[in-house]
Amino acid sequence: MKQINLPVEGMTCASCVTRVEKIIGGFEGVNNVSVNLATEHVTFELEHDNINLDSIAKAVEDYGYKLKLNSDTQKDFKQAIHVNPLPEKDEYYDQIKKDFFLALILTLPVFIVSMLIDYSFFQNMWSFSADTTHKILLILTTPIIFISGKRFYKIFWINLKHFSFEMNSLVAIGTGAAYGYSVIATLFPELVSFHRELPHVYFETAGVIITLILMGKLLEHGAKQKTNSAIKKLIELRPKTANVLINNKETVVNISDLKVGNIVVIKPGEKIPTDGIIIRGSSSVDESMITGESLPVEKIIYSKVIGGTINKNGSFNFKVTGIGDNTVLAQIIRLVEQAQSSKPPIQKLVDKISSVFVPVVIIIALITFLVWIFIGGHNSFSQALVNFVAVLIIACPCALGLATPTAIIVGSGLGASNGILIRNGESLELAQNISTIIFDKTGTITEGKPFVSEIVVNNISEDELIYLSASLESKSEHPLALAIVEKAKSKNISLLQPESFQNLSGFGLTGMVNNRSVIIGSLNLMSEYSIKTNAMNEHYDKLIENGKTIVFVGVDGELKGLISIEDKLKVTSAEAIKELHKMKIKTVMLTGDNSKTSKLIADKVGITDFRSEVLPNEKADYVKEYQTKGEVVAMVGDGINDSPALAQADVGIAIGTGTDVAIETAQITLVQGNLLAVVKAINLSRQTIKTIKQNLFWAFIYNTVLIPLAAIGMLNPMIGAFAMSLSSVSVVSNSLRLKRAKI
Repeated sequence: MKQINLPVEGMTCASCVTRVEKIIGGFEGVNNVSVNLATEHVTFELEHDNINLDSIAKAVEDYGYKLKLNSDTQKDFKQAIHVNPLPEKDEYYDQIKKDFFLALILTLPVFIVSMLIDYSFFQNMWSFSADTTHKILLILTTPIIFISGKRFYKIFWINLKHFSFEMNSLVAIGTGAAYGYSVIATLFPELVSFHRELPHVYFETAGVIITLILMGKLLEHGAKQKTNSAIKKLIELRPKTANVLINNKETVVNISDLKVGNIVVIKPGEKIPTDGIIIRGSSSVDESMITGESLPVEKIIYSKVIGGTINKNGSFNFKVTGIGDNTVLAQIIRLVEQAQSSKPPIQKLVDKISSVFVPVVIIIALITFLVWIFIGGHNSFSQALVNFVAVLIIACPCALGLATPTAIIVGSGLGASNGILIRNGESLELAQNISTIIFDKTGTITEGKPFVSEIVVNNISEDELIYLSASLESKSEHPLALAIVEKAKSKNISLLQPESFQNLSGFGLTGMVNNRSVIIGSLNLMSEYSIKTNAMNEHYDKLIENGKTIVFVGVDGELKGLISIEDKLKVTSAEAIKELHKMKIKTVMLTGDNSKTSKLIADKVGITDFRSEVLPNEKADYVKEYQTKGEVVAMVGDGINDSPALAQADVGIAIGTGTDVAIETAQITLVQGNLLAVVKAINLSRQTIKTIKQNLFWAFIYNTVLIPLAAIGMLNPMIGAFAMSLSSVSVVSNSLRLKRAKI
């Protein structure tokens, strides 16, 4: 399916989110619609290319929202970075600021006069009669309602035609009732008063509510923009130009004009414009903005460099290997965008509540009005109107819609800055509940850069053994194979293309090299081909005791040698396992190594539960085994051989390679190979979900406590408007606290 991500304008609360999702989801061939109020974007999947997006946009517009189609709409979400969530010109902010200041200027005199008109000292200063005063208030309040507050009434009218309601409906009904009654009381007082005195008017209520809500929207919008800063910082990592060697001369070109194969010159202090491989020179590079690692990384010839990172003190030339959307930075931005557009399961409860929230509030407000009409006594209508407005205003569900997405946005941005890429909200929520983590050994607990440490031969020269072994291993991508090939290179041994080759996954290789039958692999593979190993048992036992990985080499049906291979532990592996144990998380290691070597490695890092001689296709079965015990299982692997296990796990955590971070089978990708990032990922999940729960608590507490107070007449509508605005701002501000969290 093609995934589409588009901006949506006009949404104000959780009810808007539910409505837009229903509108778009109602089209045939459109699936998995998800609207994010904080980013004001919608993502959905199309079953085929024949679906008319213009029709979808028209349907959305009929409900008062605007789906912004652009030239990048038809591009697959996985192939294009098409959204800058922080545009240079913010038209929404500029317009709402104008409306707010107009409302503020007019509301201040309305509020002051209305509050002081009953005091004798003010009456002595104020030379207008009560009737004239009401008309002055009417003149001042009308622009507030029909200019500053126009947005609320316009959307309310559109929604009314569809018999649907949301936050704008509550504001429009509440302020419209207060203003409408006051207009009648001012122009036709005899219609609403059965006494000689003039009826009370509520222009200040309508004006102050509009002003406070606009103020809240301004503060909320500014805070929401701050939550999006992670994407902006990532986008800004890319320099605008690059120094390219053309005919041996340096030429400054725009980054968009770079092509694969170009030679780029990097000088001290410059940003690296795109991905590539160093072909000349050396330096240290600050990759902290990509990997989260604070220490610079030494780079020499053939080292890979990542676009957006910063060169320190050396200079070098590199050949461009990736441009545009095919760079590490682009992949990271896509993953962060995907995470920020997704919804965790906890949001489903909010969506269900939001779908019925506004209609229920309107019913409560109407009941409140009717009850006060009957029990209010002399001022029953006035009291009923005030309480009716108060219930409507305090109940606006803005905070509910912002509680979850703002935390997800900040949390995923914090993760990206630490080299932790979260694919979606579901995995971010689930990671907090991980009870067991299964680790692959090679490349996860160890460096993944094995090397040949010792060679034992039997009736063959060492060089010939390496020549035959490396020639066959050159067809394999296994880390042990690469170690043997590297050994041949270091000895300047020329390799030969094997005449035949067969990979026996988990066991080894067989084939023909220079008309000789070569079998390389485990002890079990030797037994399978009836190759006797007795002559080298003593050497084998000695190497195994030292924790080495042993590769047997059989040539023409006889054992000709043993190749001992080592792989250093990552310096942080033991510390990471220790931290996970402190968090009461069980750890398991899976490896294809023999039991003695496996135990030695497990003991060094502090893992007591390990499985040795595990075939690649068996790893997923071990994940299932722990899941059947009721464990929430995470699998940590390199994302290639471990793909089935990563997919089977509740949370798949892939170790990124630095150039291929978007590993499809993993829910979480660690750009750096540091296992402490696993600890950070779990802490990030726990803190993000904690923040979401805090946000939902505050969003619900405003309504559950203040709606009853408004209904029984203990809450002034203006205070309600302030509290409602404060609830949204407090929720977003609480999410922003995550930026300073230590994970």
